[in-house]
Amino acid sequence: MRTERKVSLGVRTTAAAGLAIGLLVPFGVIAALIVGKSDGLRELDNDVTDTLHVYAIAHPGWVEAMDWWSLAFTPNAWRLAALVLVIWLARRDEVVLAWWVAVTMAAGGVLGGVLKLLFGRHRPDLLDPVARATGFSFPSGHALNAALGAAVFLLVLLPRMRGRGRRVALCAAGVLLPVMTAYSRVALGVHWTSDVVAGLLLGVTVPAVTVAVFQGRRVRERAIG
Repeated sequence: MRTERKVSLGVRTTAAAGLAIGLLVPFGVIAALIVGKSDGLRELDNDVTDTLHVYAIAHPGWVEAMDWWSLAFTPNAWRLAALVLVIWLARRDEVVLAWWVAVTMAAGGVLGGVLKLLFGRHRPDLLDPVARATGFSFPSGHALNAALGAAVFLLVLLPRMRGRGRRVALCAAGVLLPVMTAYSRVALGVHWTSDVVAGLLLGVTVPAVTVAVFQGRRVRERAIG
């Protein structure tokens, strides 16, 4: 009998695997350009950073807004929200889904930290910085965890939403929050554009991979049973 490979998250295993592969390609290109010290990428990063820095110097209120946004959506804020989601799912006896959320968030955080150490890319060194951040730059932890957290919440909550308006609002928030978080990091001059783009790509790739792995395992278990 044919088994339909479908998660309660509403994503097919093959679709999740295909998405993961598709996102890894541009991430790999960016990573290769960084390792190869591409002049083109360096110029693009510098141009965007310089343009936003000139604007930031002239608009302190805008800098404050970007700083508050960046603080509100730190990686730890997304992890705390995910922990609440895990507890909620566990209380509803959706243990497999709770484990998926926990493993996905943990995997994304660890992967981001390991990649930062491997690449060892330095942050922008501006003459008159409007903000400061420690650690290496690639990929952006804020962008990665924002995309990761948003993807996790979308996958868990979207199938439960009733009403088109609510679903559209949730999808809009799932896109806006990570993009604005990524933008705030470049606007504050603590990340290069390529850092945040890579972070966003990787943040969506991780849940795509874990969906495929978890769902593939569940399908095999059902087939054996």
